[in-house]
Amino acid sequence: MLELKNVCFRVEDASGRKEIVDHVNLTIPDGKLTVVTGPNGGGKSTIARLIMGIEVPTSGQILFNGTDITHMTVTERAKLGIGYAFQQPPRFKGLTVRRLLSLAAGRELGREECCEYLTGVGLCARDYLDREVDASLSGGEMKRIEIASIMVRCPKLSIYDEPEAGIDLWSFTMLVDSFTRLVRERHDSMLIISHQERIMELADTIIVIAGGKVSEMGSREEILPGLMEGFRAGCAYRGEDA
Repeated sequence: MLELKNVCFRVEDASGRKEIVDHVNLTIPDGKLTVVTGPNGGGKSTIARLIMGIEVPTSGQILFNGTDITHMTVTERAKLGIGYAFQQPPRFKGLTVRRLLSLAAGRELGREECCEYLTGVGLCARDYLDREVDASLSGGEMKRIEIASIMVRCPKLSIYDEPEAGIDLWSFTMLVDSFTRLVRERHDSMLIISHQERIMELADTIIVIAGGKVSEMGSREEILPGLMEGFRAGCAYRGEDA
């Protein structure tokens, strides 16, 4: 279980001190899919980076399975079982997909095992195993390969920051299918930052972040209808000015 207790993150800019994350309290339970949504600039991605250790809270506490990880490094958190997928996955010229998956697993993977993971994210393994993780791959291909690399690690908590960003409709459909399989078959703990209704429909819990604060939190059945009504009315996030 992941807990954020009174977490704040502020920066200094030309106009002075700015609260990006403002006294956030939330819990990500084990074996559930939590979707964080809200307006752009509301603090969603910052919360994900705080959980992974890319940013350090100005104040507050982050606990993972009872361990205080507030000031741990990214590497230390990864060793505890937290995985993170970027909005724009990094590319590595000269590194093949098979080698990337082996590095993620911490051991040399056979072709059959690699194929199983790639098939699980909707990629034809024989077309990708020996390809380099470079600019020749599309955004959608990179997103799915990154998800496969996280699946190989079997983290206790996987964080996906707007996985739908910059990909085409076909790739998005495959991503949703991949997340659906993960939820149904592996029961992993997952935190997905997304604006997409199809991803929110998979959630056990939806958290709305606006103005750096939690404006709403509850089950999919409690939160999603109101969000969709807000979208239709042209004002999706009722807590945006909170």
